Amino acid sequence: MFLEIITPDKKLYSGEVKSVKLPGADGSFGVLNRHVPIIASLKKGIVKVVDDKNEVQSFDIKGGVVEVLNNKMIVLAE
Repeated sequence: MFLEIITPDKKLYSGEVKSVKLPGADGSFGVLNRHVPIIASLKKGIVKVVDDKNEVQSFDIKGGVVEVLNNKMIVLAE
């Protein structure tokens, strides 16, 4: 799955990933490869990314929105 994490200032991440854990407004949730389409609001928290080399990266966000469609995920974060 291809992931982009974008803030108003810059692009924080762009690349292939195995999984992503997000701080959803209604609770945290994970997204794996071939996830069904979804749009969800995000609250303040940490986005944890496991890339295709099994390396884990974390990004602090203040909130935002995520869209998953056709095995591509875009996080618009504050």
